[in-house]
Amino acid sequence: MEKKKHLSTIANSVLERCALRLETSVNELVNEFEIGWKADLGEYSRKLVEYCACKVLNEMCRKLEEVITDGSFSRLTFDMMLAWETPSSAHEESQTAELWGSVGNPGIELVIRVFLNQEYVAKEKEDNEQDDIPLFYSDVMPLLVDNEPSVGDDAFVWLGSLVPLVADFVNGRFTFETLTSSTMNRLHFPAYDRFLKEIDKCIEHLQKQATPKNVVMADDEFILHVEGTAGSQRVVRHIGGQSWPGRLTLTNYALYFEASGVFSYDDAIKLDLSKDIEQSIKPAATGPLGAPLFDMAIIYESSELEEDVQIEFPEMTSCTRRDHWLALVKEIMLLHKFLTKFNIESPLQAWEMHARTILGIIRLHAARELLRIAPPDPKSFLIFALFDELPTGSNVLQELAESLKTVDTGYPCGATSVLRNLNVSQLVTGHTEMKVGIDNAEIANNRPENLSSLETAVEQVREEAKEINTAKARADELKDEGIGNSALVLMELVKPLKSAWPWFQEVIRWERPASTLTVIGLTLLVVYKEWVGKAMAVFLMWVVLKMIWARRYGVGKKTKFVVCTASDQTTMESIVSAQHGLNTVYNIMQLANISILKIWSILLSNAPKHTDMAITAMTGGAIVLAVIPLKFIIMALVVLAFAATSKPAKVVNRKKNDMGNRKLKGWWDSIPVIPVEIVDKIEDIPKATTTD
Repeated sequence: MEKKKHLSTIANSVLERCALRLETSVNELVNEFEIGWKADLGEYSRKLVEYCACKVLNEMCRKLEEVITDGSFSRLTFDMMLAWETPSSAHEESQTAELWGSVGNPGIELVIRVFLNQEYVAKEKEDNEQDDIPLFYSDVMPLLVDNEPSVGDDAFVWLGSLVPLVADFVNGRFTFETLTSSTMNRLHFPAYDRFLKEIDKCIEHLQKQATPKNVVMADDEFILHVEGTAGSQRVVRHIGGQSWPGRLTLTNYALYFEASGVFSYDDAIKLDLSKDIEQSIKPAATGPLGAPLFDMAIIYESSELEEDVQIEFPEMTSCTRRDHWLALVKEIMLLHKFLTKFNIESPLQAWEMHARTILGIIRLHAARELLRIAPPDPKSFLIFALFDELPTGSNVLQELAESLKTVDTGYPCGATSVLRNLNVSQLVTGHTEMKVGIDNAEIANNRPENLSSLETAVEQVREEAKEINTAKARADELKDEGIGNSALVLMELVKPLKSAWPWFQEVIRWERPASTLTVIGLTLLVVYKEWVGKAMAVFLMWVVLKMIWARRYGVGKKTKFVVCTASDQTTMESIVSAQHGLNTVYNIMQLANISILKIWSILLSNAPKHTDMAITAMTGGAIVLAVIPLKFIIMALVVLAFAATSKPAKVVNRKKNDMGNRKLKGWWDSIPVIPVEIVDKIEDIPKATTTD
């Protein structure tokens, strides 16, 4: 077939294969495209690639299971992404120039020359394919990606907008970053092909799972995850002090647990996740005798249940399984909350959202099989679990709800149709009828009308997620420090306050007479004029100016707190110092307990003389506050406080203060404390008695 000179090599190859699948010629495809194309839209080559890709995918999605099995779907769609990234010969030449300009080593140039001259001709089926590779994907990929063509996140999200099997365009960039974390954010064909094959395997595995015992599942209910069977890891339910192993099944409507019997499972217990009631699920720790030793369980709470349901996922080293189940159950709960919150009443729209959620969970299963050494974060593949925790995620969910109103579920490449064509659920045939023909291929991508606003909201959330992850990573470094280092860091952080404290002491002690008089005058003026609010406003503006100055001169980027852990003490001295610190803390706790008990004794008139004195003092204080304006009281207290610290006052009041302090200490020590009784059991606590 004739090649188009303005198209790149890979774009010409994709067009030829598209024409072959559609049983037409490249010229006819181009003519069909040019009838509806407008010159003011620009990007002729890329729009042509998109048009041909839409028409072919519209046809391939009708027999999706077949084309995934024979490998033609993965090869062609990957080359479509390559062609979308480099649609024209100008793009190809610029990419060549960038590669040549980025290296100067003759050996590397030779490798690039071979890379650039290789033919981008797709293979309908890979030869010598080895599915049972002994190494995991993370080990193999660095050896496979040296000189292979790869695609970026834009092309991946574009393909996800056409076929939601690969990714959902709402969280496609998060999915891409997770899949390509070990390959410098570039997706290579071996990983992409393996990912699609794992998706197909996961779907086949879930279809083989048995329905929970004595449960009649809804027509549109699909099993999403099962554990506790003979071929999977154990699941244990804790009821009081007893533990019951069994099988746990999650669907897009409920969570089922079947306790293991002698020969079969007992009747399933259903936890309905679709009801609009108060329910929650959270992580929990279990252990012998109720001790929270193993953080590997979840607790389901509901207003309809008298007792919480606790389920454990035993593992040797981590809580990965628990976190996986927790994310899946939350996703289903958030799905139904989303449908209720935005009043998604149309069965077609509701099932489309169900289908997209199911596909997201299937992609997560496939990614866990692909990345076994380092299991991915579930939120990168789940729509609602991702945006529920981000600050502006609600904006994305609102745009998503609006997009459902314009999405047509009848096209072969929609989420609903993809599930049907993969034989996941037969219900969707009753929900919608697939549109026939490919005349309207320009809308076969099923993109919503508010795609631009949805992309803007997603990009904003993505940037916020990066900032949050960066900040959390730095905060986690401090959390790993021990108690000693944390104390040293705290002391270093409060150094500015410690350096300012001597200046305040000097002002209070009249060692700086000019500063002391200034502080007294300003305080009296602010209180008398009732300028407290204005004074706080001036202080806040001063802080704002300091922050602007720091940002302008880059003070924050240059600042780093350096904490020295060196000590002149020997090991024995450090142990004695630590023991002394513990004793100090213990004495402070004892003093606090005694002081609180003495206050209770005064309040409850357990010490009548002290209570009378407290009543008299509080009554006099109430009269003073009621008669004299508060600002005059504050002004008097300020003057008295500074006068008491002056040198003449210290000389006059030294003997009087010593005598007064001794009397006050004696008065405090003479207050009896409320009795305290410590018991070992709850049953030993005496019941409150009442007297007539």
